[in-house]
Amino acid sequence: MKNLTLGKTGITVPQNAFGALPIQRIDKEAAVRLLRMAYDGGMRFFDTARAYTDSEEKLGAAFEGMRDKIFIASKTMASTPEKFWSDLEESLRTLKTDRLDLYQLHCVPKCYRPGDGTGMYEAITKAKEQGKILHIGITAHKIGVAEEIVESGLYETLQFPFSYLATDRDIALVKACEKAGMGFIAMKGLSGGLLNNAAACMAFMLQYPVLPIWGIQREEELKQWLSFFDNEPAMTEEIRAVIEADRKELLGDFCRGCGYCAPCTVGITINQCARMSQMIRRAPSESWLSEHWQAEMMKIENCIDCGACMRRCPYELKIPELLRKNLADYKDILAGKVRV
Repeated sequence: MKNLTLGKTGITVPQNAFGALPIQRIDKEAAVRLLRMAYDGGMRFFDTARAYTDSEEKLGAAFEGMRDKIFIASKTMASTPEKFWSDLEESLRTLKTDRLDLYQLHCVPKCYRPGDGTGMYEAITKAKEQGKILHIGITAHKIGVAEEIVESGLYETLQFPFSYLATDRDIALVKACEKAGMGFIAMKGLSGGLLNNAAACMAFMLQYPVLPIWGIQREEELKQWLSFFDNEPAMTEEIRAVIEADRKELLGDFCRGCGYCAPCTVGITINQCARMSQMIRRAPSESWLSEHWQAEMMKIENCIDCGACMRRCPYELKIPELLRKNLADYKDILAGKVRV
């Protein structure tokens, strides 16, 4: 597995990193075991966030006493300096460290700049001056915001969704980062679980100067990513065919399952129900046809078109329309009109 340097930061790690959002869903003992297994297998970059409930705490427990052997990146969704400092201090405490290799402003609605009246850029640069942050980064989901961030030249890294469903504009963003000397961290490399061929996902990433952070929750998932340290997947004709087939099926408006749309006014589990058609065809369908998910899907009929979910969606999806389309397909599947 080749190494990659994140822009001008000097952070050089294998091009195969750990996204720690999913470990909030498993108990502490299992999480610590998984994280240590990732380290033993060759991973050196671990990305977490204050918003990921107890993910930071589990990282702190796993790597106590090993601080100089790994790179830790975390994030804050703060929009005020007061919240920024509170989040940063809490992250340092739970991660059991005195500094973060990379601290990122999380899922920003705009490019925070010096003198813009928010105080956010001043806060993050002051934390760097104090040595609590070694490098400053930012994450975005909207391509226009991401492009503005790169053009600003203010940040050392950008984290943005990137997978083999990428558009030409997404790929141009990666190239713009490279030209600007800015590190690119690729989140949602599996497009929220819609992509299920790990070799194809990795082969695609290795074509670009990006650091993929794979969201990992189970040992069998981790073993798959670790296997690529010894056997990097090449972009073969077979893999190209897989990618082209998935692009043909999935390109367009689709839910990535991020959950930023929540909570729903009437209790719809939007981040699953809005992509049910894809999930039921790309994973064992039995679980998605259970009584539980049937009841969840029928909640879509209660949608009142309040628009709250659309205002929160970082991808600007027409969520009520997407939900109803998925419900109609789901009903056809239950009625046997469509086979999966």
